[in-house]
Amino acid sequence: MQGQNVPPAALFHVVRARACFLIPNSLGVCYYDGGLFTWERVDMRKTGMIGMAMAAVLLPAYTQTGSGIIAAGAKVEKLADGFKFTEGPIADKNGNVYFTDQPNDKVLVWSVEGKLSAFGSFGRANGMYFDRDGRLLTCSDMDNELWSVGMDGSKTVLVADYQGKKLNGPNDVWVNPKDGSIYFTDPLYKRPYWTRDPTRQQAGEYVFLLKPDRKTLVVVDAEQKQPNGIIGSPDGKLLYVSDIGDNKTYVYDIQPDGSLANRKLFCALGSDGMTIDSQGNIYLTGKGVTVFNAKGEQIEHIPIEAGWTANVCFGGKDMKTLFITASQFLYALRMNVSGVGGQ
Repeated sequence: MQGQNVPPAALFHVVRARACFLIPNSLGVCYYDGGLFTWERVDMRKTGMIGMAMAAVLLPAYTQTGSGIIAAGAKVEKLADGFKFTEGPIADKNGNVYFTDQPNDKVLVWSVEGKLSAFGSFGRANGMYFDRDGRLLTCSDMDNELWSVGMDGSKTVLVADYQGKKLNGPNDVWVNPKDGSIYFTDPLYKRPYWTRDPTRQQAGEYVFLLKPDRKTLVVVDAEQKQPNGIIGSPDGKLLYVSDIGDNKTYVYDIQPDGSLANRKLFCALGSDGMTIDSQGNIYLTGKGVTVFNAKGEQIEHIPIEAGWTANVCFGGKDMKTLFITASQFLYALRMNVSGVGGQ
């Protein structure tokens, strides 16, 4: 995510409930064009809609393409909007979905009961993932670090630098369920809020592995142009990494020591965020959500009414709801497949 030219403050309102009330403030629409986000303000006070009840916002139902992964008659449902830019969705063990409004430095929670609440501020978190102990790992972009956050809000810095130099900007993260190894991407997206030198800090833009001892940090792929989205298989054997700078996604075999081998092109499409379902299908984001089967064949495309679709995860009580963070929105879509391990 690269956010620019957004308003100094943005309130949000929930639209999933059967009826709700608009916040009496100026809201707007965020557009994505060539890496630049621009904001067009709409003054809701002039529309006469303040205090009016709104029904849930639903987009048209899909005509199934034959993939069968989307529930019959399902519609993309707008759950909440008015954020600056949403990112990093991940479900806890109960199906509650944590996500970020990164420019506003907020982590929020959409509960399985359909309620929105604030969790805290954690260094302008971008990508997030729960580890095996139930702590929330955050790619904390403010200081280019990887954090571990407890459910009480306590924070521990796991990675502050590599070989004495700051990271470029941790972007997305995945935890191997087999041994707790942490993989994360470290591309460079210059942020207006940085106080550091905004140039690239490392010699390249790498995929990193933090080993289970949480002390040993190694580069496992130095060949990508701009690695971004990352996800692994639930058996811990495969790792998928998107090189959004080269518009490609690769798959690797994870070795017993955590290193990567047998890098192969998975599909000729880059991605911001990624997830995987119970059938091994991989979900990529950008212009909506594009789904590929385990062979790298496209089986579905889910259009999203937003300038940029940043990330996805499965959540809900049965883990059969696909949650989608896109520009200033949080969306959901009911599925026939389920997520695995909070992904």
